Amino acid sequence: MRLPLVGLCLILTLSGASRAAVVQSAADGFIVEHTFRIPAAPATAWQVLVHPERWWPSDHTWSGNAANLSLAPEAGGCFCERWSDGSAEHGRVVQIRQNQLLRFNSSLGPLQEMAVTGVLTVRLTPVDGGTEASVTYRVSGDPSHKLDALAPAVDKVIGQQFGGFAALASRPASQ
Repeated sequence: MRLPLVGLCLILTLSGASRAAVVQSAADGFIVEHTFRIPAAPATAWQVLVHPERWWPSDHTWSGNAANLSLAPEAGGCFCERWSDGSAEHGRVVQIRQNQLLRFNSSLGPLQEMAVTGVLTVRLTPVDGGTEASVTYRVSGDPSHKLDALAPAVDKVIGQQFGGFAALASRPASQ
């Protein structure tokens, strides 16, 4: 079920989407960071995080359907998408600490074709009343890529993708 945009914005506001920024940007790379406050324990947020097929936006998949996504939450595990006539690897898990940290080597979307290097890290930290989820995406490549020009768009997309995670993790368990 897709959340209407207004509903997603309301949930993000209530869940405490607190910070988003391009923290570094140059022709050869950028770093974007997003932080979300989730009113659930890290273990609960983790169970949502490792199921991107439930929260990743379908319009940011190659197949057009987030249900085709899967994640093997272990070192070497694939964040993959499989559909009837194709498949794609969105990332490869390089580090995991259950309920705390998930890190991928990942050049998402059109960055894949550019042959840049991307490292996506999601940290879940217990805080009063829930979890702080911080998402950091570091991308580097050749200066000819002019990655600084792409950084604002990537920042927006990372916010949308992981905003979906934060919104779903913020819902009461009965929903």
